[in-house]
Amino acid sequence: MFDRFIGNERAKEILRRMLTQRRIPGALLLVGEEGLGKKLFALELAKAANCRAPRGVEACDECPSCLRIVKFELPSADDRDAHKKIIWSEHRDVGMVRPYNRSILVEAARDLERETNYRPVEGRARFFLIDHAELLSDASSNALLKTLEEVQPTSHLLLLTARPASLLPTIRSRCQTVRFAPLPPAEVEAFLVSTRQRAGKEARLAARLAGGRPGHALRLNLDTYREQREEMFDLLDALTTSDRARLLRAAEDLSDAKRKDEYEPRLEVLEILIHDLWLLTLAPSEAALTNDDLRERLTSLSTRVAPRRAARWLGRVEELRSQLAVNVNRRVATDALLLSMAAD
Repeated sequence: MFDRFIGNERAKEILRRMLTQRRIPGALLLVGEEGLGKKLFALELAKAANCRAPRGVEACDECPSCLRIVKFELPSADDRDAHKKIIWSEHRDVGMVRPYNRSILVEAARDLERETNYRPVEGRARFFLIDHAELLSDASSNALLKTLEEVQPTSHLLLLTARPASLLPTIRSRCQTVRFAPLPPAEVEAFLVSTRQRAGKEARLAARLAGGRPGHALRLNLDTYREQREEMFDLLDALTTSDRARLLRAAEDLSDAKRKDEYEPRLEVLEILIHDLWLLTLAPSEAALTNDDLRERLTSLSTRVAPRRAARWLGRVEELRSQLAVNVNRRVATDALLLSMAAD
């Protein structure tokens, strides 16, 4: 039932109306950042359409159909052959296509084209989720277009994406869009507390770090975050004191090849800290900080930084993070970043 999910009341209203009117489109584009529950909503729609004992227009969440629809045995990320076809749930009318190595394979799109022509095996309708639809290759996009031109009345394609602009305009034009928005941090915090996932300061910090994304709040490892945050705070302290030797050591540690998987997360932590610092330079008493538990230490740091300098730091970190999509030399880029920040 949709009421199990917090927020996005507008999206719930749209999906309920589709069920009430029995007019679920052949293709739906579910748009929103990662961690907002797009996949959960998509599966809930599939459950409602195939439930054996519906409650109104929504799923009962108890019948065999509802229970099996959400059960997937996902293949390992390096199994290319498994990603060439639809990954079925335990219910033979609900399947999913996932990207392999940052691309949805054309073979999977062709499997979709074939399967959407068949009538439901055991339910009333077939649902096919395309996870990370923005990763459709040119070939798989063209294969999907053929499917979208003539979707059977009992088949429904649900494209999930955080970047709809990456899809071909011809694909977007054939889909009805449902948008999902981030939630206020207070709602995410209340959700974490009510579901007994986190409590107190832990819930507050996780909710603020999640950026309104409940799924992200649940996945956060706060111990790892605090460890990375302490390292990045020391880096900021070195910047505010213009300690070049400490900065070079920090740059070497940040770009250490042995910790390459931590590089992007630590840059994100650094950006969050700088944003808090910038807010404190503008309005110390009114600043709503992500790292509110570090308010006293950050306030002390902010007395050594002008607002424009903090703003320039933010811009430089954002610029480097945007360059990570291409093959940059991280060691050289990190040295340049920290030395330019020190010179600001």
